[in-house]
Amino acid sequence: MKNHSITHLFYFILMHLGFLIYAFYAVLGKVASTKQIFSPAFIGIYCAVFLILMIYAIIWQQVLKKIPLIIATANKTITIIWGILFGRLFFGEKITPNMIIGGAIILTGILILTIETQNKE
Repeated sequence: MKNHSITHLFYFILMHLGFLIYAFYAVLGKVASTKQIFSPAFIGIYCAVFLILMIYAIIWQQVLKKIPLIIATANKTITIIWGILFGRLFFGEKITPNMIIGGAIILTGILILTIETQNKE
């Protein structure tokens, strides 16, 4: 039983690492939008975006082998929170009270669904 819990925890952490990577592609997309279209910098940034999405896709497929789809999909909404944090860190965007409330609602929903699903197992 303990080995199953460790495996499940590993894939849960891997899933959230994948979401962190996935959320970062939006940062690169925003940076690319400041570059001249089809310039070497623009093309290089978009190649990095494709690489990030490819890495995410591989992680996502591995996670889906071990974590139920309903849990994985619900957890994917965490990328909204990463987007808020990345906006603040990389672009100095303001975090509003509505963003904080929305983030709290997202986290609450993830926790409720995850706990409910774990109780059924």
